[in-house]
Amino acid sequence: MTQAAAVKARIMARHGTVVEVAGEQLRAFPAPQELAATAVAEGLPEVKVGRLREVADAAIGGVLDAAELRALPVEEALARLRTVPGVGPFSAELILVRGAAHPDVFPSAERRLHAEMSHAYELSDPTLEQLAALAEKWRPYRSWVSLLMRSDRERRTGEISRRR
Repeated sequence: MTQAAAVKARIMARHGTVVEVAGEQLRAFPAPQELAATAVAEGLPEVKVGRLREVADAAIGGVLDAAELRALPVEEALARLRTVPGVGPFSAELILVRGAAHPDVFPSAERRLHAEMSHAYELSDPTLEQLAALAEKWRPYRSWVSLLMRSDRERRTGEISRRR
């Protein structure tokens, strides 16, 4: 995670657009057109540079269109996302939940969420099916409840931020 954050920061510093957020100048991650046209390396192996370009091309081609993804049944949207090289189950769920802002997805590949659910509901070694059944009670806002649970876990444990 630390290495990925450093690579992302280098890509943004070199190719990102400056935006103002709450009076502060920040660099956004480059738009797909910029990524597709750039020889972005920034410490990435060639295979990952290729995947980054594939994702950029998918965005340009409409595969990552947020409104279209939200309009599809969740499993169909996830299958569509997994057709992009380098996008596996975990990444597909994150793209759908965070990138496309789908409000009602239970992230089945998000192990930290599952651990937090186990903690919050005092469960001992629950199955994915049991967690999914529990998350059904959160409909139609499973994505948002999941995000809040993950945020609370990070606030409590610092498991991601401590690694930076």
